[in-house]
Amino acid sequence: MATILKAAPRNEMKGSTLTTIRSAGWIPAVVYGKEYGNKPVQVEEIDFIKTYRAEGKTGVFSLDVEGEKTDVMIYDIQYDMMKNQYVHIDFYAANMKEEMDADVPVNVVGEAQGVKDGGVLQQGVFELSVRALPKELPDSIDVNVEELEVNDSIFVKDLKSGADFEFNNDPEEMVVSIVPPTDEPEEETAEEEEGAEPELVAGEEGEEENMEE
Repeated sequence: MATILKAAPRNEMKGSTLTTIRSAGWIPAVVYGKEYGNKPVQVEEIDFIKTYRAEGKTGVFSLDVEGEKTDVMIYDIQYDMMKNQYVHIDFYAANMKEEMDADVPVNVVGEAQGVKDGGVLQQGVFELSVRALPKELPDSIDVNVEELEVNDSIFVKDLKSGADFEFNNDPEEMVVSIVPPTDEPEEETAEEEEGAEPELVAGEEGEEENMEE
């Protein structure tokens, strides 16, 4: 059974009204699409969190606005880290028969052999642009790094696109690499510091010459 998220129409756009909506446990949102137009709505925060956990950012689910159901995806989420609160959600009304572009998170899998040998993993991109029908968009792009040695890299061209989607990124774009560890300069030991002769500044040097005279 497809996931259904219920929403209510939202008419007021004033800041004070939005604050009241959030205080009541709802999230202001908007639904838009080429054929759908633009409709302000609001969704209950608890229901949205359950839907987001179940479908992810690229999952397609049904948004029910007063009995009118529309296939949508989560296009953008605004979250206030200070208040620990969802601020606004953008839902995209997807045409299920038309390919679309979406940013899909990169998920690094495993521990690289090069990291075990002292190297450092560098991740070049954290999302990849993918084109596919809405139902075929992946939740994430898994990149297995277990066999990577120091100085090895994985580029977009090295990733195997699924049968139902393709990458939009430059094939030569680096996704992850293992770089050699950086050598930190050795700190001067206490003995070296004690054995070092203090440098004389110009004023001190002149005073010594006067004393000799």
